[in-house]
Amino acid sequence: MSSRARVIVMNSALGPLDYRVPQGMHVEPGSIVVAPLGPRQLLGVAWEQDRLKSEHVGDNRLRNLLGVADVPPLPGPLRRLVEWTADYYLAPLAAVLRMTMPSSSALEGTKLIVEYRATGHVPERLTPQRAQALERIGDRQGLVRELATIADVSDGVIRGLVKAGAIEGVEVDLDSPFPEPDPDYGAPVLSENQSYAGGILQASVAAGAFEPFLLDGVTGSGKTEVYLEAVAEAIRRGQQALILLPEIALTEPFLKRFHARFGVEPVAWHSGLRSSQRRRAWRGIASGQAKVTVGARSALFLPYANLSVIVVDEAHETSFKQEDGVHYHARDVAVMRGRFEGCPVILASATPAIETRAQVEAGRYRELKLPGRYGAAQMPAIEAIDLLAEPPPKGRWIAPRLVKAIDATLERGEQALLFLNRRGYAPLTLCRTCGHRFQCPNCTAWMVEHRLIHRLSCHHCGHAYPTPKACPECKDEDSLVACGPGVERIADEVTALYPDAKVAIVTSDTIWSPAKAAEFVGRMEAGHIDIVVGTQLVTKGYHFPNLTLVGVIDADLGLEGGDLRAAERTFQQIMQVAGRAGRGAKPGTVLIQTHAPGARVIEALVSGDAESFYAAETENRRDAEAPPFGRFAAIVVSSEDKGEAEATARTIGRTAPQVDGMHVFGPAPAPLAMLRGRHRFRLLVHATRSLDVQDIIRDWLGALDWGAKVRVAVDVDPYNFL
Repeated sequence: MSSRARVIVMNSALGPLDYRVPQGMHVEPGSIVVAPLGPRQLLGVAWEQDRLKSEHVGDNRLRNLLGVADVPPLPGPLRRLVEWTADYYLAPLAAVLRMTMPSSSALEGTKLIVEYRATGHVPERLTPQRAQALERIGDRQGLVRELATIADVSDGVIRGLVKAGAIEGVEVDLDSPFPEPDPDYGAPVLSENQSYAGGILQASVAAGAFEPFLLDGVTGSGKTEVYLEAVAEAIRRGQQALILLPEIALTEPFLKRFHARFGVEPVAWHSGLRSSQRRRAWRGIASGQAKVTVGARSALFLPYANLSVIVVDEAHETSFKQEDGVHYHARDVAVMRGRFEGCPVILASATPAIETRAQVEAGRYRELKLPGRYGAAQMPAIEAIDLLAEPPPKGRWIAPRLVKAIDATLERGEQALLFLNRRGYAPLTLCRTCGHRFQCPNCTAWMVEHRLIHRLSCHHCGHAYPTPKACPECKDEDSLVACGPGVERIADEVTALYPDAKVAIVTSDTIWSPAKAAEFVGRMEAGHIDIVVGTQLVTKGYHFPNLTLVGVIDADLGLEGGDLRAAERTFQQIMQVAGRAGRGAKPGTVLIQTHAPGARVIEALVSGDAESFYAAETENRRDAEAPPFGRFAAIVVSSEDKGEAEATARTIGRTAPQVDGMHVFGPAPAPLAMLRGRHRFRLLVHATRSLDVQDIIRDWLGALDWGAKVRVAVDVDPYNFL
């Protein structure tokens, strides 16, 4: 046993440090340790000495490690993933490593807390709020704040029910084991195509070798049931499975679906968990006791003891790309984790990304297809409404043909969904007297009006203030005009057209937690909602058999701007929202409002000819040597001082290395030239696929110095060009 250890401490500014291992202390690679740094004590992880370079320090100058956490060491495959992620995305090793340890509480000993649950007793004083709370809580258990959120009441209502004996406290061991899923509990009846694909995935799990799959199935084809067969095989073998979802709002409906299949809920992992829940999940995963984890992209970096399959559901979703901190793409990192773990990786999607399709064509991924919907369900009929030929009445946004379709849908007792990927009431508010436009003081962005909360809000930095009654420039009252529609404005129009209909607005403003998502699903399934007006939050994952009409309010919205993936994203998004229609026995209809019915993406949606669309898009990318046939890396320079940011960006541009197969464009002000009070300049590196662009950028930027107030961020394989 070595008397010294090389440690990565949780400080991104520091490299590996060497420490002395006191006699009697057992430290191995992956051990989580407490290390002294000056007067402070920091968490760190012991690493293989031959994998990290460090300035040699004599044994007599080493400080002693202070302790070792009583948890399993981070496994070797996870350490290799941390190294790869840091290297590929040009991030500090400590920043990536920090994602493997959510909080220090996971490293402490056994703890007890008090949670609350309903007793079944009905209090004598049963107010409407108390009745609502007891109905919505049902058999759930949690802290007072959690139960209040689920019930949509105040904490005081829950505390009152505790005093009345209708809710009781229960002492809970934070480290109590998770219930074991039963792989044969609710085995589904699969179609022939599903059985074939499920059998291949099960065999791959049993083989225990790295193998990437694309599970390509139309919306409603039963992809979830297929990949759950692979999860069932992992459970039978006593191993672990990971399922990544793109939105935490999808977690709660998925947990119910999982429960129906395996008899228990899986371990959830997302930002909405409280610290005690994260602690329990982390320890269960690290010990191998937690068999199936369902979570957001951050679940990818947890210390699974014996991971045997990874599923990335809705793998085309851009929300799998982390835009802050470490700029990783969970889809790609999932494939690398599967490689290091030696297990299959399943990318499930109805609209696979061009990057994924290219991997299939190159023979690196194996494709499994589900070409039709499950059972009697059929794909919906899709039509375009030319807004130039069939415009809505003045002041309205819903075309007459879509209004007639909503009429017919409601008369049949069915549900409709109107999709517009724009939150709030209106994207711009201006003064009709002087022309003043309300702009965020911290960002190059307009303030968005939200009439539900009576505020103007910036969707980039969160800055908000009450909607003024008068123009701040000319002081004229009643002169403010809302320009353009958001979902709240569409909902107002729907309410005016159908005053008796029950309308729900579904955005990240209204569905901000798994509990809120579960409440929405329950209301839809119970028929308490007639018309849903929503953003991209409703485009994926939901299954409502009585929803038969989807109306896309503005199909052209996603085609604006200079994003190279604009057409592909628009196609994916509209295909996904179209897939919400007609998922049961009743046929579905999709009406797409557009000013450009002849656009290739709109024609592909209406004709259903996805292959021709993807072929043309792929060829355009190949001609431009854009991903996946070339490489992009964005360098973003920001500072509160505009001159400092611009000078640094110009220095970076001026010192760009001259390399065959690489071009550097810029610097130029970013489209969002100011974000959260910081001025921003961008450079774009375009390189051939074969070029090791990371090493070039690392050496290039590593030779430069800039002011302490300047930030330089590198985004490898960028998805956001703002």
